[in-house]
Amino acid sequence: MDPNQPSIPANSDIGTQRDTHKDFKEHSVAEFFKKNKHMLGFSGKTRSLTTIIHEYVTNSLDACDEHGILPNIKVEIIEIGEEKYRIVVSDNGPGMPKNIIGKALGKMLAGTKFHRYMQQRGQQGIGATGCTMYAQITTGQPFHVLSAHNGKMLSCDIKVNLKTNEPDMVIIGEQEASYHGLTVEAEFGDVKFDKSSYGVLEYLKKTAIANPHAQIELVAPGNEYYKFSRSIEIAPKKPKEVKPHPLGISVYDLQAMAHSSKEPKLSGFLVDSFSRFSPQKISELKEIIDVDFSKSPKELSWEDSEKLVKAIQKLKWIAPPLDSVIPIGKDQIEKSMKNILDPEFINVVERDIKIYSGGIPFAVEVGIGFGGKINEQKGEIYRYANRTPLMFDASGCAIANAIKEIEWKRYNIDMETDPAVIFVNISSVHIPYVGAGKQAISDIEEVQQEIKNAIMEAARGIKISLGRKRKVGDMEKKKTALLRYISRLSEDLANLAETGSKDDIQKKLTKIIETKYMTNMVGEEEAKPESSGAGEGEENGGEKEE
Repeated sequence: MDPNQPSIPANSDIGTQRDTHKDFKEHSVAEFFKKNKHMLGFSGKTRSLTTIIHEYVTNSLDACDEHGILPNIKVEIIEIGEEKYRIVVSDNGPGMPKNIIGKALGKMLAGTKFHRYMQQRGQQGIGATGCTMYAQITTGQPFHVLSAHNGKMLSCDIKVNLKTNEPDMVIIGEQEASYHGLTVEAEFGDVKFDKSSYGVLEYLKKTAIANPHAQIELVAPGNEYYKFSRSIEIAPKKPKEVKPHPLGISVYDLQAMAHSSKEPKLSGFLVDSFSRFSPQKISELKEIIDVDFSKSPKELSWEDSEKLVKAIQKLKWIAPPLDSVIPIGKDQIEKSMKNILDPEFINVVERDIKIYSGGIPFAVEVGIGFGGKINEQKGEIYRYANRTPLMFDASGCAIANAIKEIEWKRYNIDMETDPAVIFVNISSVHIPYVGAGKQAISDIEEVQQEIKNAIMEAARGIKISLGRKRKVGDMEKKKTALLRYISRLSEDLANLAETGSKDDIQKKLTKIIETKYMTNMVGEEEAKPESSGAGEGEENGGEKEE
């Protein structure tokens, strides 16, 4: 016996029990998410229903936006049993062709979004299929689809083969169609409709605010009808698909891309695969690293990949193209907040596009509404990513954390008691979500600081408006107090002067007081700034942007 080898205890089960390695099995990604459905947002009855509606509505919005169509989306929720509902979501989008419907709605990690470097609401190709799976495991029923595309209407049922992660599609019929659009219908169990702040109605309201070009209808259980009309008649500009920026690439990704490239030379691969890479940059790299740029990219070693990534970090690069990111827009947010929330004061800030992680462009927009018809909402936070509401997991989100760090009293706002709504939207080609549920944004330093700067800028505008309102209110109180004594003062003056009438004196004094305070109020209104300037520092030792 080798003395260097550990001894096996006499009572060991090794060799006497069955070999546990026989239990080794492969599992599909669909089986994984079936067992871990909470990772997709199916972790509570209300949240599960909201997640289902979220997935279909965002898919409809993306499809319409990509084809320049003003979205008309209708959501129907029919109660068919205890915690059991039939969901129907229809849109006027382009529909889906027959050859991709099955994979789009019945296969995990299949779709048009994951591999494209552009701003989209969805990113992973999991959500819609996750809903198909959830219908199966809670009711056993397939997913029914009507797709009107290119003059044809296809009717089919879809299930997910959880063992193989492949779609099981049964075609029911095909016919001519004079319209276009997609309707999905399925039955779901273990879900619940309510009107809480996490429910479907609140989700659709928040979606409508960030998508003022969309019309969204909801038919709720009990045949209750809600409609969020569009506030603008122009479809948003379509973001352009771009190539990844060199500063955002990792060693592994660089090597993987190189090995799958069809370019004959490494230099050609770099210029063709990345934005801002030019022959001039190849020349600059040649001066600082010993790598053969004439060899095939398929021959790129890990060592050379490391050299390239380190060298790339040393060069100066132009920022990535900014037309890949399309924010909602200041005017659109203002119109939408006024249309749906109708606050007394609104201040919206649209920041310039910034870069995080070296090469990923993003933009932050913030709108603050105060008073008016939002008086019942105390310090509400509306979080968005690419126009999509983030309803859950706020405690781990960069937006919520940035809001917590702000000293709101400096802006005369109390988030615990005041009627305020803080709207924050992040637009990017790649939103750094915390998990597969896409409900929280990672605390990346550049992103969180930019959110904080934008909120402070918007809060300054609200502070000015509140200060003006309070000053006008104070002047109104002073005027009212003075007018209270006008009658007695007029009578006394008439008696002392022994001339003139009390009524004439009262009219003249009233005119003097009203003219004085009206002039002050008009002066305050004319002094109102159009908006607070970007990068403006806080007065008297307040917070400043970094």
